[in-house]
Amino acid sequence: MNEVTTIGLDIGKRVLQVHGADAVGNAIIQRKLRREEVLPFFAKLPPCLVGMEACGTSHHWAREIGKLGHDARLIPPNYVKPYVARQKNDAADAAAICEAVTRPAVRTTPVKSVDQQAARVLQRAHELLARQRVKLINAMRGHMAEFGVIVPSGTQNLNRLMERISDPDAALPASVRVVLNILADQMVGLTKQLDAMEAQMRKRCREDADAARLITIPGVGIITACTVLASVPNIHAFRSGRGFAAWLGLVPRQTSSGGKARLGRITKMGDPAIRRLLVVGATSAIRWAKQKDGYDESWLGKMLARKPVKVAAVALANKNARIIWALLTRQEAYRPA
Repeated sequence: MNEVTTIGLDIGKRVLQVHGADAVGNAIIQRKLRREEVLPFFAKLPPCLVGMEACGTSHHWAREIGKLGHDARLIPPNYVKPYVARQKNDAADAAAICEAVTRPAVRTTPVKSVDQQAARVLQRAHELLARQRVKLINAMRGHMAEFGVIVPSGTQNLNRLMERISDPDAALPASVRVVLNILADQMVGLTKQLDAMEAQMRKRCREDADAARLITIPGVGIITACTVLASVPNIHAFRSGRGFAAWLGLVPRQTSSGGKARLGRITKMGDPAIRRLLVVGATSAIRWAKQKDGYDESWLGKMLARKPVKVAAVALANKNARIIWALLTRQEAYRPA
């Protein structure tokens, strides 16, 4: 036991696989642990390097194991896969994690704090409820359209939608009105819950200095700012703004060979929520930028003069990602060009 210096921990729902090795790399421990046995097992070990795949519950285990004096690190699953020797099973995965965590070229994921994960839960719940509300609206519009009652799409037309349901002149059967009223009640409840969640996000933006800096960037709102702060535990882990944009998947995919560079579409790697919010925010910023003076001579105006709108939106999202990195690392305020 005292010779163990590195441990690979393959996390499961009920059973966790442990692979321990000494300084040379020889296997010392190979066993399975139930969830209640994990912390007592690591409490008996001397401080060592513990590697885990970044997956569900991994941040919780990294925090708990770190409290026992161990150096807990999270590795992206794609970086572990090349070290799997042959068959795919828990023991082979634990051995691959133990091997990968010792490699200096393998990058690790920072461990999130409880507050960061709580903020992330809030953002994901908001996203889930927003999608459910959109589904309800589309369902109600579709049912009403079957009877010739047409309502424009979009959440901005919620009041018109509710009015047409209760309109006695609308050609809707009584049984259909009962069903639509049930869906409308659910939609009203979701709207109230979404408003409460957004109020929490606005409160954080007022109290957090970093969030207050981010919302000053055109195209970055309270939801985007809260998502970035909750999803990126350590912004200083990125050496440059381009590295942060590449982590979000906002840089071209490379298929270069023989000294000839071939660039394709964006990689779409990293956190999809942040990338989507940045692109949507950039699209909104483009629409408002067209109304400003000097638009044609600006960087964005010149970009739109030669590129489609969606391509320019992705380019602006890439630029905003770099600005976010600069503001968070330098603790500076946003300065418009």
